Amino acid sequence: MAEPAELDDPKAREVDERHGDDHGVNLGKLRALAKRLKTQQELALRLWKTDDTAARLLALLVCRPKAFERDDLDRMVREARAPKVHDWLVNYVVKKNPHAEELRLAWLADPDPVVASAGWALTTARVAKQPEGLDLPGLLDVIEAEMKDAPDRLQWAMNHCLARIGIEHPEYRARAVDIGERLQVLRDHPTAPGCISPFAPVWITEMVRRQGTA
Repeated sequence: MAEPAELDDPKAREVDERHGDDHGVNLGKLRALAKRLKTQQELALRLWKTDDTAARLLALLVCRPKAFERDDLDRMVREARAPKVHDWLVNYVVKKNPHAEELRLAWLADPDPVVASAGWALTTARVAKQPEGLDLPGLLDVIEAEMKDAPDRLQWAMNHCLARIGIEHPEYRARAVDIGERLQVLRDHPTAPGCISPFAPVWITEMVRRQGTA
C-alpha cells in the first residue's frame, strides 16, 4: 500500500480527476512495480479489498485473470466505480477469463449503466476479433435507439462499438456512419492534437483510410 501511494503525482491527479478518477498514480511506475512483484493472486485479492484506487489498479496487474469465478467478476465490476479501474478490470482481466461471454450477455442487459458499459466493451472486442455469432444489425438497432440519451460512460462504450462496427465490417459501414451523423454523439468532444476524434463518422473514416480498406 505504501509503494503505490509514493507514486502519486499531483499533476497526474489533476488530469485523472477531470476524467472521474480519484488517483494520481504514475501508471508507468505502477506497471514497473507490478513487473517486479510478478503474478500474485492472493496479494491481488488483498489489494482489491482495500477499496483504494491505486491498490486496485496494482491488483489488476498482478492477478491471475483465469482464476476468478463468474460471481467474483460480477461483484468486482459493480465495485469498480473509478473509470480507470473499471477499464482495466474489463480489458486486463474479464476479457481473459473463461466466463467473459456469459458476463458480456448478462451485463449488456443490466440496468446499471456502468455495468452495461462493461457489456458493451466486451461486445466491441468481439466485433473486432470474434464477430461470428454476433447480430451486428441488431447491435446497430440498439445503438440507434438508445445511444443518444444514454448516460456518459454507457454512451461512450456504445459509440466505441458503433465505430468498431463501421471500421471492421464494410457491409455495415454506411449505416454506422449514418447513425453517427444523425445522432451527433461526441460531435464536439475535445480532441488532443494528433488524436482521432471519437465522433464515429470521423473515427471510422480516418481508421479506414489508415488501413487502406476504403
